[in-house]
Amino acid sequence: MNDGNNYDVLVIGGGMVGLTLACALGQKTDLKIAVVEALEPGDIQPDDDYELRVSAISRASQQVFTNLGAWDGMQARRVSGYEHMHVWDSTGSGVIHFDAAELGVDALGHIVENKVTQAALLEQLHKIENIDWLCPAKVATIDYHEGSTSVQLEDGRRLNARLLIGADGASSRVREAAGIHLETAPYHQKGVVCVVKSTRHHAYTAWQRFLPVGPLAFLPLGDGRCSIVWSAQDDEANALVAMDEEAFCRKLEQAFEYTLGAVESVGPRAAFPLIRRHAEAYVKPGLALIGDAAHTIHPLAGQGVNLGILDAASLAQIIINADSNKQDFASYGVLRKFERWRRGENMLMMYSMSGFKNLFSNDRAELSMVRNFGLNLINNLGPIKHKFMRHAMGLEGDLPELAKCTGW
Repeated sequence: MNDGNNYDVLVIGGGMVGLTLACALGQKTDLKIAVVEALEPGDIQPDDDYELRVSAISRASQQVFTNLGAWDGMQARRVSGYEHMHVWDSTGSGVIHFDAAELGVDALGHIVENKVTQAALLEQLHKIENIDWLCPAKVATIDYHEGSTSVQLEDGRRLNARLLIGADGASSRVREAAGIHLETAPYHQKGVVCVVKSTRHHAYTAWQRFLPVGPLAFLPLGDGRCSIVWSAQDDEANALVAMDEEAFCRKLEQAFEYTLGAVESVGPRAAFPLIRRHAEAYVKPGLALIGDAAHTIHPLAGQGVNLGILDAASLAQIIINADSNKQDFASYGVLRKFERWRRGENMLMMYSMSGFKNLFSNDRAELSMVRNFGLNLINNLGPIKHKFMRHAMGLEGDLPELAKCTGW
């Protein structure tokens, strides 16, 4: 434990992304690290009901968690692997089907509750002596200066850091304190989430149907139920949340073409606004943003959390390398390597998702023809489909060492 309030690295935000970074740094360096988190995370027992917020964890993210020692803890709680992904368009015959067996892997990815990932990472963090876990602790003020930053907590403690990390989500206090502008583009949609039980088993398949109002996804859970994410225009999303259970079940099964039979029951529903956000800079001297603090995207491909995990793994690698080479890991020159590495990758995914949303979330006849032709074309071109699958799974590309099967 650190006896004082002076840290080499201070991470604001103890969610999945912040904990990934802290664990990576703590396992590979002697840097003094603290993680500040406002809310005490809850753990999940195998017989607890499923949480509303789940993430589609890619193979790359799974490898990060494996290398950090957290994957076993996630499996001990519960993860739901899916072997297939089936996507089709409601306005035509376009369909694309992905199969893990085609790539010689056991699963395309896993559906995991955010609480499960957070709990397993926190389990690893508590094993690392050079990390202080400050929770519950709320930030009162941030006094950012190049070379040294001071954070005042609401309980009166003052923390000083050479490097301040913003892993504090879309409404980042760190980003605000650094004066970094945020570009925003509302999708004018909300994502409706809940857990549903259908008469048919999900067959270990992630299902997604593109509707003119937005995509509807059924994501497989371990007990045969599904977690749904239904993207719809704001007014319609609000109406879906307000419906009684019977009316919602009927509307949902019709929208999903009874693919898994009738919807028998539905759990509590919630809706959250969908907004594309991108920080104009990821770094300043002595400061870096990762995850939702730097970018948010449309959830239609489930890549948001995975981008954040790769941010954390990439930044950790750069800091570890700089520290081992006796460089100033908090310098702008070192941190810019992280920004150059990740900004292009994140922008490509952000604008690809926006393009998909614009292409599919409408009922224009000419666009319907284009997208249905495109889905069928890719589905029938094996090498292109496999390339697409491998990139989405994180099996190729400019990956950090933590995300590679060779270990780190």
